[in-house]
Amino acid sequence: MTTILELKNVTKQFGGLTAVGDMNFQVKKDSISGLIGPNGAGKTTIFNLITGIYNVTEGDIIFENNKIQNMEPYKIADMGITRTFQNIRLFKKLTTYENILTACHYNTDYSVLDAVIRNKKFKSGEKKLVQQVQALLEIMELTDRKDVVAANLPYGLQRRLEIARALALQPKLLLLDEPAAGMNPDETIKLMRLIQQIRDEFNLTLLVIEHHMDLIMGICDKVVVLNFGKKLAEGTTQEIQTNPKVIEAYLGEEDVIC
Repeated sequence: MTTILELKNVTKQFGGLTAVGDMNFQVKKDSISGLIGPNGAGKTTIFNLITGIYNVTEGDIIFENNKIQNMEPYKIADMGITRTFQNIRLFKKLTTYENILTACHYNTDYSVLDAVIRNKKFKSGEKKLVQQVQALLEIMELTDRKDVVAANLPYGLQRRLEIARALALQPKLLLLDEPAAGMNPDETIKLMRLIQQIRDEFNLTLLVIEHHMDLIMGICDKVVVLNFGKKLAEGTTQEIQTNPKVIEAYLGEEDVIC
């Protein structure tokens, strides 16, 4: 499989604190990879480095053979990397439909002048946007909530809306930061199916941070384990489940992760 993302000797320091140290791993195209570890292990910091929110202190982040470390976040998004956040960041006062439509406008091909004079190109572009929004609403099972203000959606549906908005940017690599946070077991199972569905339907590669081990072990092709900003282990879900170092980091004793 082709490598779409690679971290090579990546280090991030905040003053005298090393949040991520000498990190190396690859993400294969069309895969679902997991990034796990105890709280404070550096998982979200790595997402912030990949998406340009933080600058890299040392090392390279390579996306589709291009070095992207320390680029502006909007340029990285232009290249095809989008994300969700651990703390949901929606336009709370806009409806479900409007939240997705706002993101879809990022990919319009008509100009401001086209919009002002409302010519054929503008009308055609707007029609395509409506179709894109409707398709995302259907896939995310949000069609019946399209006119609901985002702040009034149940927590699980806000998570789905945030994923839909990220998909509206038509990414190649989607980073999901704790997508199952706050979900009950039934919602988590549905989310697992949804993540696999969007990988297949959108031709996407996904990198997922998650504390729900059932989700990680149920959908990931490969898992990278962090501890205190360092890579502790890397391998298939079976290899990770039986790795003594991982078990000790999570449980403090030699028992199987389940």
